[in-house]
Amino acid sequence: MFMTSADSDDFHSYRPGQGHGLPHDPFNAIVGPRPIGWISSASAAGQINLAPYSFFNAFNYTPPLIGFASLGEKDTLRNIRETGEFVWNLVTRPLADAMNTTCAHVPPEVNEFELAGLTAASSQIVKVPRVAESPVAFECKLTQIIQLQAADGALVPTWLTLGEVVAVHIAKRLLVDGIYDTAAAQPVLRAGGAGDYFEITPAQLFRMKRPR
Repeated sequence: MFMTSADSDDFHSYRPGQGHGLPHDPFNAIVGPRPIGWISSASAAGQINLAPYSFFNAFNYTPPLIGFASLGEKDTLRNIRETGEFVWNLVTRPLADAMNTTCAHVPPEVNEFELAGLTAASSQIVKVPRVAESPVAFECKLTQIIQLQAADGALVPTWLTLGEVVAVHIAKRLLVDGIYDTAAAQPVLRAGGAGDYFEITPAQLFRMKRPR
Protein backbone atom coordinates (compact mmCIF):
# COMPACT_ATOMS: atom_id res chain seq x y z
CA MET A 1 0.00 0.00 0.00
CA PHE A 2 1.46 3.34 -1.06
CA MET A 3 0.77 6.63 0.65
CA THR A 4 0.58 9.71 -1.54
CA SER A 5 0.11 13.36 -0.78
CA ALA A 6 -3.30 14.66 -1.74
CA ASP A 7 -3.33 17.33 -4.42
CA SER A 8 -3.66 20.68 -2.66
CA ASP A 9 -6.06 21.83 -5.39
CA ASP A 10 -8.53 19.10 -4.36
CA PHE A 11 -8.57 19.77 -0.60
CA HIS A 12 -9.11 22.78 1.61
CA SER A 13 -6.62 22.16 4.41
CA TYR A 14 -6.12 24.29 7.50
CA ARG A 15 -4.87 24.22 11.08
CA PRO A 16 -7.68 25.05 13.52
CA GLY A 17 -5.40 27.16 15.72
CA GLN A 18 -4.74 29.44 12.76
CA GLY A 19 -8.36 29.74 11.58
CA HIS A 20 -10.30 27.87 8.91
CA GLY A 21 -10.58 30.60 6.29
CA LEU A 22 -14.21 29.77 5.54
CA PRO A 23 -17.48 31.69 6.06
CA HIS A 24 -18.45 29.28 8.87
CA ASP A 25 -16.43 26.77 10.91
CA PRO A 26 -17.04 23.37 9.24
CA PHE A 27 -16.15 21.27 12.28
CA ASN A 28 -19.71 20.90 13.58
CA ALA A 29 -21.03 20.09 10.12
CA ILE A 30 -18.38 17.42 9.50
CA VAL A 31 -18.95 15.69 12.86
CA GLY A 32 -22.67 15.40 12.28
CA PRO A 33 -25.47 15.26 12.30
CA ARG A 34 -25.31 14.63 16.03
CA PRO A 35 -27.92 13.54 18.58
CA ILE A 36 -29.20 16.37 20.75
CA GLY A 37 -28.67 16.22 24.48
CA TRP A 38 -31.96 17.67 25.73
CA ILE A 39 -31.06 17.64 29.40
CA SER A 40 -33.43 18.30 32.28
CA SER A 41 -31.89 18.98 35.67
CA ALA A 42 -32.76 20.53 39.00
CA SER A 43 -30.81 22.48 41.57
CA ALA A 44 -30.51 21.33 45.18
CA ALA A 45 -33.20 23.91 45.98
CA GLY A 46 -35.54 22.33 43.41
CA GLN A 47 -35.27 24.89 40.58
CA ILE A 48 -35.93 23.01 37.31
CA ASN A 49 -33.91 23.55 34.15
CA LEU A 50 -34.20 22.18 30.60
CA ALA A 51 -31.57 22.86 27.94
CA PRO A 52 -30.31 21.30 24.68
CA TYR A 53 -26.66 20.41 24.06
CA SER A 54 -25.30 19.67 20.59
CA PHE A 55 -22.23 17.79 21.86
CA PHE A 56 -23.94 14.63 23.10
CA ASN A 57 -23.72 10.87 22.58
CA ALA A 58 -23.76 7.38 24.09
CA PHE A 59 -20.45 5.87 25.18
CA ASN A 60 -20.99 2.45 26.72
CA TYR A 61 -23.37 -0.53 26.78
CA THR A 62 -22.91 -2.07 30.24
CA PRO A 63 -23.53 -0.03 32.22
CA PRO A 64 -25.21 2.28 29.72
CA LEU A 65 -23.36 5.61 29.81
CA ILE A 66 -24.24 8.83 28.02
CA GLY A 67 -22.55 12.20 28.08
CA PHE A 68 -22.74 15.79 26.96
CA ALA A 69 -20.33 18.70 26.90
CA SER A 70 -21.16 22.09 28.36
CA LEU A 71 -19.25 24.98 26.79
CA GLY A 72 -18.95 27.14 29.85
CA GLU A 73 -20.36 26.65 33.34
CA LYS A 74 -24.10 26.74 32.70
CA ASP A 75 -27.11 26.09 34.92
CA THR A 76 -27.31 22.45 33.84
CA LEU A 77 -23.74 21.74 34.88
CA ARG A 78 -24.16 23.50 38.22
CA ASN A 79 -27.38 21.62 38.93
CA ILE A 80 -25.86 18.22 38.19
CA ARG A 81 -22.87 19.02 40.38
CA GLU A 82 -25.27 19.78 43.23
CA THR A 83 -27.62 16.80 42.86
CA GLY A 84 -25.77 14.16 40.84
CA GLU A 85 -28.83 13.55 38.64
CA PHE A 86 -30.22 14.47 35.23
CA VAL A 87 -32.57 13.21 32.51
CA TRP A 88 -31.98 13.01 28.76
CA ASN A 89 -35.10 13.57 26.65
CA LEU A 90 -35.34 12.64 22.96
CA VAL A 91 -35.94 15.60 20.64
CA THR A 92 -38.39 14.67 17.88
CA ARG A 93 -39.61 16.65 14.88
CA PRO A 94 -42.88 17.64 16.62
CA LEU A 95 -40.81 18.89 19.58
CA ALA A 96 -38.21 20.80 17.56
CA ASP A 97 -39.74 24.22 18.17
CA ALA A 98 -40.07 23.57 21.89
CA MET A 99 -36.45 22.42 22.02
CA ASN A 100 -35.39 25.59 20.21
CA THR A 101 -37.29 27.67 22.77
CA THR A 102 -35.29 26.07 25.57
CA CYS A 103 -32.11 27.39 23.91
CA ALA A 104 -32.99 30.87 25.17
CA HIS A 105 -30.53 32.52 27.55
CA VAL A 106 -32.73 33.13 30.57
CA PRO A 107 -32.02 33.58 34.30
CA PRO A 108 -31.68 30.42 36.46
CA GLU A 109 -35.05 31.04 38.10
CA VAL A 110 -36.88 30.67 34.76
CA ASN A 111 -38.42 27.22 34.26
CA GLU A 112 -37.83 26.21 30.63
CA PHE A 113 -40.59 23.60 30.83
CA GLU A 114 -43.07 26.43 31.35
CA LEU A 115 -41.29 28.69 28.86
CA ALA A 116 -41.66 26.09 26.10
CA GLY A 117 -45.14 24.92 27.09
CA LEU A 118 -43.92 21.46 28.08
CA THR A 119 -45.15 19.12 30.81
CA ALA A 120 -42.81 17.97 33.59
CA ALA A 121 -43.40 14.27 34.30
CA SER A 122 -42.12 12.57 37.44
CA SER A 123 -39.21 10.19 37.02
CA GLN A 124 -39.05 6.77 38.68
CA ILE A 125 -35.61 6.89 40.28
CA VAL A 126 -34.16 10.39 40.06
CA LYS A 127 -35.86 13.50 41.41
CA VAL A 128 -35.38 15.38 38.14
CA PRO A 129 -38.51 15.47 35.92
CA ARG A 130 -38.57 14.30 32.30
CA VAL A 131 -40.36 15.88 29.35
CA ALA A 132 -43.77 14.17 29.21
CA GLU A 133 -44.17 14.95 25.51
CA SER A 134 -40.90 13.22 24.59
CA PRO A 135 -41.35 9.55 23.58
CA VAL A 136 -38.01 8.47 25.05
CA ALA A 137 -36.18 9.50 28.21
CA PHE A 138 -33.15 8.27 30.15
CA GLU A 139 -32.95 8.88 33.88
CA CYS A 140 -29.28 9.28 34.77
CA LYS A 141 -26.99 9.29 37.78
CA LEU A 142 -23.78 11.32 37.48
CA THR A 143 -20.59 9.28 37.07
CA GLN A 144 -17.98 11.87 36.05
CA ILE A 145 -17.51 15.55 35.27
CA ILE A 146 -14.31 16.10 33.33
CA GLN A 147 -12.88 19.47 32.35
CA LEU A 148 -11.44 19.12 28.86
CA GLN A 149 -7.91 20.11 27.94
CA ALA A 150 -5.92 20.86 24.79
CA ALA A 151 -2.98 18.81 23.48
CA ASP A 152 -0.57 21.05 25.40
CA GLY A 153 -2.41 20.36 28.64
CA ALA A 154 -4.08 23.75 28.85
CA LEU A 155 -7.53 23.53 30.41
CA VAL A 156 -10.48 24.37 28.17
CA PRO A 157 -13.64 26.04 29.62
CA THR A 158 -15.72 23.02 28.59
CA TRP A 159 -16.91 20.23 30.86
CA LEU A 160 -17.87 16.70 29.78
CA THR A 161 -20.62 15.30 31.99
CA LEU A 162 -21.10 11.54 31.97
CA GLY A 163 -24.00 9.70 33.53
CA GLU A 164 -25.20 6.13 34.00
CA VAL A 165 -28.67 5.43 32.65
CA VAL A 166 -30.63 3.99 35.58
CA ALA A 167 -34.13 4.03 34.05
CA VAL A 168 -35.44 4.11 30.47
CA HIS A 169 -38.86 5.24 29.24
CA ILE A 170 -39.98 4.35 25.68
CA ALA A 171 -43.39 5.05 24.17
CA LYS A 172 -44.90 1.66 23.29
CA ARG A 173 -45.83 2.86 19.80
CA LEU A 174 -42.10 2.90 18.99
CA LEU A 175 -41.65 -0.78 19.81
CA VAL A 176 -42.47 -2.90 16.76
CA ASP A 177 -42.41 -6.59 17.70
CA GLY A 178 -40.25 -5.55 20.61
CA ILE A 179 -37.71 -3.71 18.43
CA TYR A 180 -37.24 0.04 18.80
CA ASP A 181 -38.15 1.81 15.56
CA THR A 182 -35.66 4.68 15.27
CA ALA A 183 -37.27 6.36 12.26
CA ALA A 184 -40.77 6.23 13.72
CA ALA A 185 -39.60 8.42 16.58
CA GLN A 186 -38.64 11.17 14.08
CA PRO A 187 -35.47 12.12 15.99
CA VAL A 188 -33.96 15.51 15.25
CA LEU A 189 -30.19 15.78 14.87
CA ARG A 190 -27.95 18.83 15.03
CA ALA A 191 -25.88 19.70 11.98
CA GLY A 192 -23.54 22.56 11.08
CA GLY A 193 -24.43 26.14 10.39
CA ALA A 194 -26.22 28.59 12.62
CA GLY A 195 -29.44 26.59 12.68
CA ASP A 196 -29.15 23.42 10.59
CA TYR A 197 -30.89 20.23 11.70
CA PHE A 198 -31.75 16.87 10.16
CA GLU A 199 -34.60 14.45 10.73
CA ILE A 200 -34.27 10.66 10.41
CA THR A 201 -36.92 9.00 8.24
CA PRO A 202 -37.27 5.41 6.91
CA ALA A 203 -35.78 6.56 3.58
CA GLN A 204 -32.33 6.87 5.20
CA LEU A 205 -32.24 3.27 6.42
CA PHE A 206 -29.74 0.77 4.99
CA ARG A 207 -28.29 -2.38 6.50
CA MET A 208 -24.87 -4.03 6.52
CA LYS A 209 -23.71 -7.20 8.24
CA ARG A 210 -20.47 -6.93 10.16
CA PRO A 211 -17.65 -9.21 8.96
CA ARG A 212 -17.00 -12.18 11.19
